[in-house]
Amino acid sequence: MASTIAEKILGTHAGNRAVKAGDVVVAKVDFAMVHDARAANALQMVGKLGAAGLPYARRSAFVLDHYSPPPNPEAANIHRAMRAFAEEHGATLYDVGDGICHQVLPEGGHFTAGDLVVGTDTHSTTYGAFNAFGTGVEGTDVSAVLMTGKLWFRVPETIRVELRGRLQPGVWAKDVTLHMLGRLGAEGANYRAIEYAGTAVAAMDIDDRMTLANHAAELGAKAALLECDEKTAGWLKAHGAREPHPVRADPGAEYCERVEVDAPRLAPQVARNHQIDDVVGVTELAGQRIQYALIGTCTNGRLDDLRQAAAILAGKRIAKGVRMIVTPASRQVWLAAAREGLVEALTAAGASVEAAGCGTCVNITGHLILGDGDVAISSANRNFRGRLGNAKSEIFVGSAATVAASALTGRITDPRTVECGEWRPV
Repeated sequence: MASTIAEKILGTHAGNRAVKAGDVVVAKVDFAMVHDARAANALQMVGKLGAAGLPYARRSAFVLDHYSPPPNPEAANIHRAMRAFAEEHGATLYDVGDGICHQVLPEGGHFTAGDLVVGTDTHSTTYGAFNAFGTGVEGTDVSAVLMTGKLWFRVPETIRVELRGRLQPGVWAKDVTLHMLGRLGAEGANYRAIEYAGTAVAAMDIDDRMTLANHAAELGAKAALLECDEKTAGWLKAHGAREPHPVRADPGAEYCERVEVDAPRLAPQVARNHQIDDVVGVTELAGQRIQYALIGTCTNGRLDDLRQAAAILAGKRIAKGVRMIVTPASRQVWLAAAREGLVEALTAAGASVEAAGCGTCVNITGHLILGDGDVAISSANRNFRGRLGNAKSEIFVGSAATVAASALTGRITDPRTVECGEWRPV
């Protein structure tokens, strides 16, 4: 039977069975992640079930990233409980400032190609950039993994997306994902897996591939899977992961839908109107004034994103009246950006570079709250009304390059129209 990547990984983890879309399986989980915004119910369920020893806790990481730093005593106490649990049961702990869960897990070498990984966040689809089946679950589900090492899954149907050709300079994976949202709609891939393939995907560096897989959550996808190539294997090896077990779809695998994207024709995209799937080309919004610019989050806070911004802003100043915040995805990214001169370039341009974490993206820490009528452009993954603390403000979403170009001019701007350095370290 010809199988998709999702079918193969879930079948292998369910006892080397041949499975097809729609089957329900109990599968072995290779690694689990719990972040602080979902830790309370996970720890509560563990306490209720009273499982002694938690033999699979060592295959998990507890990440303090959403309440980073904790904005109130309740959050601080959740952190205390997470630290104590990790110490007692041998789970890996990533503390405040270490970074966002979806960045620190691959950086820490916790999984490899062919693995099954779950996390208490919808953007756990990010791990598919490394040819792993990554998916979001609730904290109560993770408690079962800590106790048994297994979890049940319904095998998803798969959408095959072929990105033909190559993206043009100034166009990035963020623009691909926004294009997909405009094309399929939010939840357009609900409980389906997405396989991204094609020459444009092969040409992407790992950072851009992670964006591609991450944003599948806004499409409602259960997982987003890329093939393992030399770039993938090299990145995994450099970060101490186990030997990869690459998984490819079989010729003749059955897909519920096939989508083709002509990459060279794709322009920078922007989401508007508080809907992540209301997407237009950046030129349609050119001239829209902004007061805030945000670069970062689990979607676009990686080193290549900061390089995009620095290429545009190095040696310049952001527009008068614009406030710009940059949140690197991890401590490792922050340090690498400092070594390359990116932090200095962005700070000199007028940006504030924060410690790594999720707090600004979801407005938990209160570091970026818009005023009535203010407009922000963000590289985050969502633009719900009130996402940045004020329902009377407006949020546009674009690539890090589009955000930086807009911060420079004070208006939403096509990054291809701004004179800048090369898309590489400054």
